[in-house]
Amino acid sequence: MEIARPKGRPKPDSDRLPADPAEAVERLMATHGADVLRTAFFYLGDRGRAEDVSQEVFVRAFRGWSRFRGESAVKTWLVRITLNLCRDRMRGRAAHETPADPVALDRASPLDLEAEALARLERTAILKEVLALPWPYQEVIYLYYYLDLDVRETARAMDVPEGTVRTRLHRARALLKDRLEKEGWNRGDD
Repeated sequence: MEIARPKGRPKPDSDRLPADPAEAVERLMATHGADVLRTAFFYLGDRGRAEDVSQEVFVRAFRGWSRFRGESAVKTWLVRITLNLCRDRMRGRAAHETPADPVALDRASPLDLEAEALARLERTAILKEVLALPWPYQEVIYLYYYLDLDVRETARAMDVPEGTVRTRLHRARALLKDRLEKEGWNRGDD
């Protein structure tokens, strides 16, 4: 169950930011705010808590702007701040709710309700299977596929070696494939 991804993506223009921290953070919020909110919601399962973390991420980015060395993409730096804040808030919390996309909830349009409902059911079924995986595999699948971070960025965000990310992705894909096949999903069905 391999999902194709573009190789060697160039750095986006959003990584070339103004030197002024206030301007830089404003642009970061516009460019990466939705990803930060989605990530916080994925970890915390509560929109209010996710919004609080999202705000804190950008406060920390503002405060730490002069210390950002550019060794990773700005998005990776923000995701890492988000992960650390979420992990701090999750300590001691055993269960988390099934996440939805809080950004999409705000802009939903009723164009084709039946098709949208079927697509949502399919995404929910796949997400349910992803969330049934052990936590390290959920995390790596989310960062790699949902946030579209490459292996290096995922490793930096998680603060683990790249080999660990590759291994977890391989194992997560195998587990997910087995789970989906047991549920009757076939790649050739359309």
